[in-house]
Amino acid sequence: MKIIVPMAGRGSRLRPHSLTVPKPLIPVAGQPIVHRLVKDIVKVLNQPIEEIAFVLGDPAWFGDDVVSSLEDLAKSLGAKASIYRQDQPLGTGHAIMCAKESLSGPAVIAYADTLIRANFNLDPDADAVIWVKQVDKPEAYGVVKLNDNKEIVELVEKPEQFVSDLAVIGIYYFKEVSILKDELQKVLDNNIINGGEYQINDGIKGMMANNKIFKTGEVSEWMDCGNKAVTLETNQRMLGFLQADGDEQLIASTIKNDNSTIIEPCYIGENVMLKNATVGPNVSIGNNCVIENSTVKNSLIQNETTVKNANLDEAMIGNHVKYDGKFTKISIGDYSVLE
Repeated sequence: MKIIVPMAGRGSRLRPHSLTVPKPLIPVAGQPIVHRLVKDIVKVLNQPIEEIAFVLGDPAWFGDDVVSSLEDLAKSLGAKASIYRQDQPLGTGHAIMCAKESLSGPAVIAYADTLIRANFNLDPDADAVIWVKQVDKPEAYGVVKLNDNKEIVELVEKPEQFVSDLAVIGIYYFKEVSILKDELQKVLDNNIINGGEYQINDGIKGMMANNKIFKTGEVSEWMDCGNKAVTLETNQRMLGFLQADGDEQLIASTIKNDNSTIIEPCYIGENVMLKNATVGPNVSIGNNCVIENSTVKNSLIQNETTVKNANLDEAMIGNHVKYDGKFTKISIGDYSVLE
């Protein structure tokens, strides 16, 4: 089994945090989004992964440090890492084709901007599986249309009339991914463009036209990381899941606690100093931070940051920040100083 992860986009909706760190590398509950996504997929597939192919953007943005972290991630999962580049933002189908050398055999394709919780088995009768989540407002999503056999027969983007309430979440399984590659090559060769880009959906539609069987896989949780508000919500939900699972150590043994209170669930990284502070619930704090004379809840703070004299709720603070102030719902990017 292979996993293909297109992650070339910068994540403009998550600025200022994505101005210096690509969105898939921004941590949620202590780990980068893409790391959590890949680990969760490996966990639910429950079979050996031979290769993880990452499709990155410009090397000036996705540099050697990003490549190294992804290679370490693949190695930790017993897989080979392959790195590809998408130099131009030409769409989801184009991004997949940037990794065409890896497009053979069974594979999962997962876009690195969401997190999931799921427990499923792959349908042996399906040529492909598209993972979906039941939603309240299907008109805001791309949804699947099913026939009487519960097979997917059509993909409909933001339907004006009700088609189904099963939204496509951006994770796909192909029993033989080279078939998708062949269909996407036709999309590129014939310059089939939708929304100004080459789309994976047009490759999938080609497979459906050739009578390939598509089934749905449903996830129990689908968590977005598209902007500050939903990223904080995802951080909160993920902390709750991790606390219930009990599989990860969420509070490092190296923290220094001086007259401070921790209200779980929280993630607190290595060498964090808490002084006269109340932290939690639903807070993630990266390594080497200082939280002093402050109350912090429902917030996400990255590495090497100092927060003093603050009362924070629904705040998102980047790396190497110094913050001393009275504002509550803040969003501060890397290397900022507010004193």
